[in-house]
Amino acid sequence: MKSIHFISSILFLFVSISYAQTKDDYKPYTIENTYEKLKKNYPDIKPIQRVASNKIKYHEDLIYKKTNTSNLKLDIYTPKFDDKKDSYPAVLLIHGGGWLVGHKENQRIMGQHLALHGYVGVPIAYRLGFEATYPAAVNDIKDAIIWIKKHAKKYNINPEKIAVLGASAGAQLATLVGVTPNSTLYSTHHKISNEVQAIVNIDGIVSFIHPEAAAESKPGKTSMAGIWLDGEKDENFKIWKEASPLEYVCSNTPPTLFINSSYARFHAGRDDMISILNQHMIYNKTHTLEGSPHSFWLAHPWFETTLNYTVNFLNKVLKHENK
Repeated sequence: MKSIHFISSILFLFVSISYAQTKDDYKPYTIENTYEKLKKNYPDIKPIQRVASNKIKYHEDLIYKKTNTSNLKLDIYTPKFDDKKDSYPAVLLIHGGGWLVGHKENQRIMGQHLALHGYVGVPIAYRLGFEATYPAAVNDIKDAIIWIKKHAKKYNINPEKIAVLGASAGAQLATLVGVTPNSTLYSTHHKISNEVQAIVNIDGIVSFIHPEAAAESKPGKTSMAGIWLDGEKDENFKIWKEASPLEYVCSNTPPTLFINSSYARFHAGRDDMISILNQHMIYNKTHTLEGSPHSFWLAHPWFETTLNYTVNFLNKVLKHENK
């Protein structure tokens, strides 16, 4: 009997160890992989393609921050201008991937299309959860905002007109950054504000603790949010709450656009946030793409719809002469 208990203990320990996830346990989150996955159920879709245009200036893989583990890079896509004195609103583009995978290249095509519409598109990299847990990614994005403002003149950016756009986990990050301007919880600069003027949330939650939020984990396996937030909700509730953008929405929150699939779990807390925005008469818009899958923004025909909604919103809240 003792030997049976011993063997059972060893097996339990082995199973527990086997569920300690690493980055290799997750398939790379790319445009190509997303297309291959989605086309099984949506055979008429097409993958989005890089834009090659003489109407765009391309600046790629610029280092904006050095950490102990990596050099973080961003891309800048600027409209070609005749008058070098022109400046344009900028849009930081934050990729998704469950806080653990993905890369800025997923947002390059959106950045290039935004440049064709008179905006400076800036896809950025940030530290993912297996490299550094929360709040590293939030600090990285805020530092990217500071870097952009420091280099605004060089890249013809209007530093007073900056938006953050995120998709999926990137949308949660973009929203958290947008609702916590200069918060002492995160990285700040003694002279330059990390405040932004608009938020675009593409199918991302705004609360980890809202009743609409998905189940945290499967038995024996840590959820992606649990890895990033260094513990599941019941283990680290304070951090799950702290990382929830809904906790900070107030009269100072910038205009916000939501573009969603019809899956409620990907926009947990959204309606509560909209209610607060409306109470404070803050401009907001919500568009739901019925019948679309998550990651719809990485394939045609949904990409065009996402782009058009985004441009229309930005044109309203970040008015500028150069379109």
